Amino acid sequence: MEKDFFSHETALIDPGCSIGNGTKIWHFSHIMPNAILGENCNIGQNVVISPGVVLGDNVKVQNNVSIYTGVICEDDVFLGPSMVFTNVSNPRSAVVRRGQYEETIVKQGASIGANATIVCGNNIGEYAFIGAGAVVTKAVKPFALVVGNPSKQIGWMSEYGHRLKFNTQGFATCPESKEIYQLAQDQVSKIESK
Repeated sequence: MEKDFFSHETALIDPGCSIGNGTKIWHFSHIMPNAILGENCNIGQNVVISPGVVLGDNVKVQNNVSIYTGVICEDDVFLGPSMVFTNVSNPRSAVVRRGQYEETIVKQGASIGANATIVCGNNIGEYAFIGAGAVVTKAVKPFALVVGNPSKQIGWMSEYGHRLKFNTQGFATCPESKEIYQLAQDQVSKIESK
């Protein structure tokens, strides 16, 4: 059976995983059994994807990222260099908690910056933007921009990754896509027209 994805000769791909067409897996990465990678993903070097992890289509994983059991990334997610997921809230070396992994869902289009840490059980909303080095200890709203340790929301981002500046009526326009967004009741949504 011919594979429809690329894997570097140093990558380790265990039996029982599923890898979509057009996906690229680079140097020294390890894809473990029962992991599911969608189409056109790019897996950088020295990445570990644990059993049961699900990546949607077009997920970009930069170098030195470990994605642990319990993590689900929807389509178009970006995981920056050396960012970190956890999957147990109270780890102890002497206490076995295998099978007690907490789920973390990164929704479509979200970006997580370099060296950020996502504490397990905290979902990341659609098109949210997690700044480099942030430590996420609670759920992040769709389109939210969060930074710091512990992370705090400081604004809103467009689907194209630009900070949104809302007028007094609660509307903002993405400078790149020209799409219009509305802020109402501390939630952002994209609208077709004013």
